Amino acid sequence: MSSLLAALLITMLGVAYVKGYDYVKKHSPEHLVHFYLIMATVRLLLIGTAVALYVLFADSREEAIRYALIILIMYALMMVTTLTMRH
Repeated sequence: MSSLLAALLITMLGVAYVKGYDYVKKHSPEHLVHFYLIMATVRLLLIGTAVALYVLFADSREEAIRYALIILIMYALMMVTTLTMRH
């Protein structure tokens, strides 16, 4: 269940980045740098919070480490995919 929620979070972050990038590029391209920095901060906070909450409530240390690795791998794949699509 937690992996499904993590995948949903990563997917929502990717979609928000792509849609937001298109919107900012269309209406105010000079603010793309600001948009990217804001989205990077939001992504880091959300991913960090998700991992921290899971680690806090995890039953074992190994399970928490595996979950954190899965999240980081999915995050890296999302970043590569969205940056490849938009740059």
